[in-house]
Parts: sequence; C-alpha cells; structure tokens
Amino acid sequence: MTAKRGLITDTFKVVKKARRDDRRDKKPPSPAADPEPPRPTKRETELQELRKFDLDWRFGPCTGISRLQRWERAALHGLDPPQEIKDILLEESMDPEYTHCLWRDYPL
Repeated sequence: MTAKRGLITDTFKVVKKARRDDRRDKKPPSPAADPEPPRPTKRETELQELRKFDLDWRFGPCTGISRLQRWERAALHGLDPPQEIKDILLEESMDPEYTHCLWRDYPL
C-alpha cells in the first residue's frame, strides 16, 4: 500500500503571531506637545548678521581688513552698507568674533 502523501506544512504545528494593536492605538502627537526650538541668543543673531555681511560681495572684499573698515570703505564708495552692522560693530568693538571677518583664519 502506498502511504498518503501530505504536504510538508502538515507536519509542523501552526503558530500564529499575536496581533500588535500598538500601531492603531498610537495617535500623532499634538502640536502643543512639541517643545519649541530654542531661540537664538542676541549674540548668535548678531554674529549671524555679521556673517551675512561678510558673504555679501556688494560691499567689496573682506579679507585682510576688519569688518568696521570694510563697512566704512563701502560707505565711502556709496555702496549703502546696513547701518545695523555698524551699530553692532561699534557696540562690541573689543570682541574679536565681532571685529574680524569670517575669513580671518585663512591665509591670504
């Protein structure tokens, strides 16, 4: 007699995985729960404005001179540099991060 041929899957016990309902129960976080990103300090904001001034080629090259010298040169040539930049530079005239340009660490 011939033996009944079954499928290979008939020899193993069927094990079903438990359903994970975690995905359905999760709700997206409410916008109020998200923490606000930290606000930049006055110093960070001012340094960012000075970097923008350094990268703006309308006011001439900035290597080899201070930011205030560059601002004065641009004003002398009628290029209308922003007055806020001069105010920042005069307010913090002793801090090298304020007075030197962005490219001060690179040799000419």
